[in-house]
Amino acid sequence: MVIAYGVANLLQSVAASRTKLHTSCNPKLLMRLASQRVYLYGVAFQIVGFLLAFVARRDLPLFLVQSAASAGLGVTAVCGVLILRWKLPKAEVGLLALLFGGLFALVISAKPATAHGIGSGGLGALLGWLAAIAVAGVFAARLHGAPGSVALGSLAGMAFSAAAVAGRPLASSHSIAEFVSSPLLYVLIGASLLGQLLIGLAMQRGSTTAAVASMDAAAAVPAAAIGLLFLGDKIYPGREWVAALGFFITLAAVIGLTRYAEPQHHHATKEPARPRALTAGPRALKARALAARHVAARTAVARPMPAGPAARSGPARR
Repeated sequence: MVIAYGVANLLQSVAASRTKLHTSCNPKLLMRLASQRVYLYGVAFQIVGFLLAFVARRDLPLFLVQSAASAGLGVTAVCGVLILRWKLPKAEVGLLALLFGGLFALVISAKPATAHGIGSGGLGALLGWLAAIAVAGVFAARLHGAPGSVALGSLAGMAFSAAAVAGRPLASSHSIAEFVSSPLLYVLIGASLLGQLLIGLAMQRGSTTAAVASMDAAAAVPAAAIGLLFLGDKIYPGREWVAALGFFITLAAVIGLTRYAEPQHHHATKEPARPRALTAGPRALKARALAARHVAARTAVARPMPAGPAARSGPARR
């Protein structure tokens, strides 16, 4: 799951960088991205990671599965350095090491258990949660640069967190008929599509590291809390402090990565270039006018004179 998600993030970020910048939360972005083969490869890897995560949620608590998914950020960063020649600061490398250290603490403290079911009240809460995320995404899509990347990535993480909450009890279905007829399946699909749209917008506005780190942080906290409070997630007795420390380290490392949000892809339609062009416009026009006058003057001086006495006496007269 970790490797699949990491490769998926890398491929989808490449596709997002090659797509025209969208300034609104428009589903047409997914259609534009789907026209690129590299994006479809990324979706294939993401589906593999999603299926592996879905199987893991059958017995493992959400605070472990969601935090493990964030470790895909390390795979994305390493692949970006090796393949796309990304530049990662030393502090970012240290935060990635902390990320894996926190994940190890979660692994040794998580206790497998079957999830509890959620009733109609929980289903209604999930639907309201997704509606609020969609509305917030419309306004967040107007942001640019690192703020837009972090905001949209966070909303994408919340959408994927709702999908994880729906998937934990859904994974315990006893038959295919029960699985297909469960409304949680369609909540999971809707939440995944919404998260996919938002993370695509986030990757267009800043670095992949910032977008994915924000997504992972927002996906881990709500799912972990809901899993422990309502879904029956458990921790080995006596290791509660290990789980808390591991979760805190993982979350702090992921959030800390957003500080180093240097854009790694540049768009031809990038918005910040417009004010610069407007500021330099009058100066450029003045320079062009002076250059045109200079060229015209030199042309008039160098223009060949007709043969004859007047022409020969011209230079002496001047």
